[in-house]
Amino acid sequence: MLSNDPDRPLRQYTLGQLLDRAIAAYPDNDALVYPDRNLRMTYREFGELVDILAKGLMAMGVRRGEKIALWATNVPHWVPLFFAVARIGAILLTVNTNYRRAELEYLLSQSETENLFLIDGFRDVDYMETVYSLVPELKQQTRGHIHCEKFPSLKRVLYFGPEKHSGMYSLPELMNLAVMTAEEEYEARRAEVLCQDVVNMQYTSGTTGFPKGVMLTHYNLGNNGYYIGANMHYTQKDRICLPVPMFHCFGCSLGVAAAVNHASTMVIMEQFDPIEVMAAIEEEKCTAVYGVPTMFISMLEHKLFGKFDFSSLRTGIMAGSPCPETAMQAVMEKMYMKEITIVFGLTESSPGMTQTRTDDSLSLRVSSVGRAMPFVEVRVVDPESNIPLPAGQVGEVCCRGYVNMKGYYKMPEATAKAIDSEGWLHSGDLGVMDENGYLTITGRYKDMIIRGGENIYPRELEEFLYRMEGISDVQVVGAPSRRYGEEAAAFVILKSGCTYGDGDIKDFCRGQISRYKIPKYVAFVDSFPLTGSGKVMKFKLREMAAEMFPDD
Repeated sequence: MLSNDPDRPLRQYTLGQLLDRAIAAYPDNDALVYPDRNLRMTYREFGELVDILAKGLMAMGVRRGEKIALWATNVPHWVPLFFAVARIGAILLTVNTNYRRAELEYLLSQSETENLFLIDGFRDVDYMETVYSLVPELKQQTRGHIHCEKFPSLKRVLYFGPEKHSGMYSLPELMNLAVMTAEEEYEARRAEVLCQDVVNMQYTSGTTGFPKGVMLTHYNLGNNGYYIGANMHYTQKDRICLPVPMFHCFGCSLGVAAAVNHASTMVIMEQFDPIEVMAAIEEEKCTAVYGVPTMFISMLEHKLFGKFDFSSLRTGIMAGSPCPETAMQAVMEKMYMKEITIVFGLTESSPGMTQTRTDDSLSLRVSSVGRAMPFVEVRVVDPESNIPLPAGQVGEVCCRGYVNMKGYYKMPEATAKAIDSEGWLHSGDLGVMDENGYLTITGRYKDMIIRGGENIYPRELEEFLYRMEGISDVQVVGAPSRRYGEEAAAFVILKSGCTYGDGDIKDFCRGQISRYKIPKYVAFVDSFPLTGSGKVMKFKLREMAAEMFPDD
């Protein structure tokens, strides 16, 4: 049996070795399930597919340390490719599925990517057309021998499907190439891979400035996945529903790495749909499900929610943004997720630096993001002086330990700014820690609103407004003010049938919170601008506030 003891020392396994351990222990356990197409693989079958893809990549000429950019939704070969890349010492560069032409152009150039895998497209973005417009040489040159003027590092492009396209390999062709790699050659390559090697590059969501390529190692992801799962008591009997995107740490680290560490089953959805997720939970008897709060809320408020059986659920992860207490209570009671956990972190911390535990109280799970992960130090410091602050004082959240990224790709100055000389990773998030080590996030350092010298923490005001019965979700940002510098602006999503006006919101606040905290502006919206990983893009809301509420 694979241990799930959270107090075990840090592990020195590569992702390939973690998969080998799961296969050896539970070869016939389900590894991968796609319920919408009745596709399922045991750990033995999963390992065999990984080996075929890995040998095919080697036959194509992929060398150790090369980057393989994957621009795809959670398609069936996504996870096997991740482990195939890991087995041969290459690096999977996960591309945000919402990227458009300029963003992909930046990523391919800055990352010096040698290989690009893609699907047809997603939503209103045609990936194929985008790539052909950026790499017109594909239609004239021999595949595998691309010489691209705009992207001199790019060598190969592969269509992540069965069809053939000019200048691209197809997925079946990649798999057929596997016979060209001798077993001895493959084993020799596998033996070269070290746990401190970079295995994954993720570009930060770009909520501030240009995206940066976060370099994560086998050591980062393997250990974070292990302890995330251990904190939820995962075993080979757990079946984890993953409707979150794999290009983000939520999917590939908290989800995939946690599952493989404990030989649990991954029930994967290509994209989030509340009906499909609820059906998958019932049909596959899932014991855990992951999502951002809006995903859980969309299931709870769906008119067909009562038609599904959630009694198999036990635990899971809610992360990405604060969860209203009413929603958390409903998840625990109506979805039977008594042991649901909250995880906090960032891509640069692999991503989990703190986590609530399965026996924490409801109040701790909604008021905090838990306490430090095993073998991780977390502290709160003064953002200006970097001096550690005592319990109860708001400051910047920092962490140190195995979770810290190797650095930003080709950005040494940005890396030095993010990780100081003592090894502390600066998150840019504001938080307060209690005397028991439980951390509460109050907002981003740059999200903090300063009105006439008074600090307004958006999270505090959002949590207060959540108490209004008719509010489904709310986000608070700063709007420019000549007199005060900034004023609070609330963007509100109302529940169906609710007809609040801005006066109702302000009246609810009067007498309950300080006058300077009452939002001067209120906007009612149907949705918030989100990153591909489901996080609210507050910088977009700030831009909207500046346009909607000019300080004339």
